[in-house]
Amino acid sequence: MLPLLIGIGVALLLILKDLKQDANVLTDILINWTWASTFFLFLALCFGVMRDLMYMYRIRLLSDKKISWKKAFQVIMLWEFGSAITPSVVGGSALAFFIVAKEGISAGRSTAIVMITALLDELFYIIITPIVVLLVGASLAFNTDFRFTFFGNTFGELQIFFIGYGFMCLLTIIILVAIFFFPQGFRKLLYILADKKLFRRIKEKMYKMGDDIVTSSQEFKGKGLIFWTKAYLCTVFSWTSRFLVVNCILLAFSPVGEHLLIFARQLVMWIILCISPTPGSSGIAEFAFPLFIGEFMPQGTHATIAFIWRLFTYYPYLLLGSLVLPYWTKRVFKRKK
Repeated sequence: MLPLLIGIGVALLLILKDLKQDANVLTDILINWTWASTFFLFLALCFGVMRDLMYMYRIRLLSDKKISWKKAFQVIMLWEFGSAITPSVVGGSALAFFIVAKEGISAGRSTAIVMITALLDELFYIIITPIVVLLVGASLAFNTDFRFTFFGNTFGELQIFFIGYGFMCLLTIIILVAIFFFPQGFRKLLYILADKKLFRRIKEKMYKMGDDIVTSSQEFKGKGLIFWTKAYLCTVFSWTSRFLVVNCILLAFSPVGEHLLIFARQLVMWIILCISPTPGSSGIAEFAFPLFIGEFMPQGTHATIAFIWRLFTYYPYLLLGSLVLPYWTKRVFKRKK
């Protein structure tokens, strides 16, 4: 409820600000609304659905189809729900370990699946972002007045981008080393932690997790090129669909030609949202969106379009997650009993 209140509250304040500046713009848009506008909003919805379908297919692929389509839907909705109600800087991965494990997959295997999912996501960003930025030009991709103050130090968007990009590269290396190169060392680390006083109550579980990770690592390393191509293409299609939602929403309000630049701006903005301390970047996203994408919107519609963007990409997961959670909880805990 808190993320919803924060997001809608900030959106309404910004919308009221826009209305005070130029209320006639929104009125003219509503009067001149066309079937093309409706079509592009429908297309935005289709891309949103495509994003989730690709996530569902990927989780089934990584679990060797031990998770059915129905269960995959529940897992992804709860995963997104977890991301929506936790600070973006934390993410929903911690909850994802628990969700996947409750689907009858061992703790070690669940850990490996979530880590590889994160690896694929990071690889998409690490590979695609430099290519897109080079194509549109760095001067155009990094062209906002966004500033972030942390402990008295002010960072610009370029500084934040390189800090976030460097962290993603580091995380990718850690996952690659832990799962594909030195799983034995990762297991040894878990064994050492299990012997500490803090973890003695779950010592046996941590031992088993370490063993399962080694087993899962051997299984994943044995997967062929086709398997990893499918997994990465799912990731590319999912993230591309996520960003194309914005392009379609913009087209519903006015003609837009610089779609690759809009895509590049979203890639840069994503780093900003990842360091947000609020649940699901609530408030920060509504504020940052017009700074990065505002030049492609009609004057006086910035806050409205930002709210519609969140209406397509954020609020549905709060609703669907809250509806799926009771059913999923009843199912998995009833089976355990």
